[in-house]
Amino acid sequence: MKLNNKRTILVGLAFLSICSFWQMYDSVVPLILTKTFKLNETFSGAIMAADNVLALFLLPVFGSLSDRTHTKIGKRMPYILLGTIAAIVFLNALPLLDNGYYASPSIGKMVLFIIILALLLVSMGTYRSPAVALMPDVTPKPLRSKGNAIINLMGAVGGIIYLAVAAVMYPNSKVQGLDHVNYQPLFLFVSAIMVISVLILFKKVKEPELVAENQALEAEHPEWNLAQDDGSGNEVLPADVKRSLGFLLASIALWFIGYNGITTWFTTYVDKVMGQGLGEASICLLIATAGAIVSYIPIGNLASRIGRKKTIMIGIILLALCFLSGFFLTTTYNKINTVMFVVFAIVGFAWAAINVNSLPMVVEMCRGSDIGKFTGYYYTASMAAQVVTPILAGFMMKNISYKVLFPYAALFVALSFLTMMFVKHGDVAPEAKKGLSAFEEMDD
Repeated sequence: MKLNNKRTILVGLAFLSICSFWQMYDSVVPLILTKTFKLNETFSGAIMAADNVLALFLLPVFGSLSDRTHTKIGKRMPYILLGTIAAIVFLNALPLLDNGYYASPSIGKMVLFIIILALLLVSMGTYRSPAVALMPDVTPKPLRSKGNAIINLMGAVGGIIYLAVAAVMYPNSKVQGLDHVNYQPLFLFVSAIMVISVLILFKKVKEPELVAENQALEAEHPEWNLAQDDGSGNEVLPADVKRSLGFLLASIALWFIGYNGITTWFTTYVDKVMGQGLGEASICLLIATAGAIVSYIPIGNLASRIGRKKTIMIGIILLALCFLSGFFLTTTYNKINTVMFVVFAIVGFAWAAINVNSLPMVVEMCRGSDIGKFTGYYYTASMAAQVVTPILAGFMMKNISYKVLFPYAALFVALSFLTMMFVKHGDVAPEAKKGLSAFEEMDD
């Protein structure tokens, strides 16, 4: 049994478009809020947390709703198509309002900006869980880790495309000293990525046929299902599996508190602490994303030898150490330098080690008809963390010091190591294989 790599890459186009959007959102929106609208860090942090508040409710709901949806084009595809169309419309209204407010400030324009921002976030929330659930829908359980590696590769490609373009379009030499920056071209570029990706996905991936094919295969292998019959015909999770799931979700929340604190505030942080602009900050994030991309194959080899859980825990240790290093580097130097690039490359490796292996561990514990719901659980944990961290980190940066950002992130990442120690399911160390093939048999 082998993974259909071409098909998985096509399925990953939805995640590519999503990651490109969020990379831009996290990088640019805080700058608009603080520079154009002159909001302080606590208020702008609260607005940045709004996407996670909405996602906390929207992702499980639409994940579960898509499980029960049946159309001619599939369960997930209607949400992906309609959500993308709505998101693009609202996305391109934001820079128009940003530019308009700078030219002629008014409370009405600020309120309208926030309303459009909320509608954009709702649009994105309607299809993220269905888009991510599409991969396990069409992929047998023993192959989902390898499939998730490819999906993450596609997401990283989306992020790296955006970061490369942002670095070229908005270098420090062009934006330093400007009272206002026009981000409309960047928003149009990201919109084009979203349109092209989803159109190719819709044309090339015939969801109903592929889902039926996968369901027939999994019906031949009941041993893949961790759920058990409770005696009344209903499938339930054993108590020990539930405990593992709870600790895994807690771990996900903790490492996202740390990691998202950095991704949300890094561009603003380097502006305040180091005097560096969006272009230079984007280079660091670009290197981290590139580090993740080139790390997937080595991570596959490592996980095949020592198991998914240990690979995650190694990633946690490295990520915490990198964030501590980031504190010393950004407070010692006033320019981004080569050592910082190396640290961010290791951040990419560490985050890949964590991220590739965590979602398959969650969906591993459910039956096939609940994939959307369990994908929602994963995102509930991660988004709940991301509700807290922009506000908390922003509050601490304003009231203590901007320099608290990296130690804050390192602490929460380190705490996730403790909770991961209690996760006992979703991890096997099969015979070592080469490359991405190492992901094939890593499920219970």
